[in-house]
Amino acid sequence: MAKESPKYKLNKEDAKKILKGLGIAVGGTVVVFLLDLTPQIDWGQYTYIVIPVASVLLNAALKFFKGN
Repeated sequence: MAKESPKYKLNKEDAKKILKGLGIAVGGTVVVFLLDLTPQIDWGQYTYIVIPVASVLLNAALKFFKGN
């Protein structure tokens, strides 16, 4: 089990987890941005719902293909 970060500091494992979460969030946003470039899809007011859903789906796909 990983050692917890001391107060007001981050250890490397926690920093990696934070950066991984950031990457997943940005990846989902990029996916929605690319989908929004296609003229057939207009998310309109639902863009703010689609972005986090795309992030979750991206994370699920990463877990699925990782296999652990």
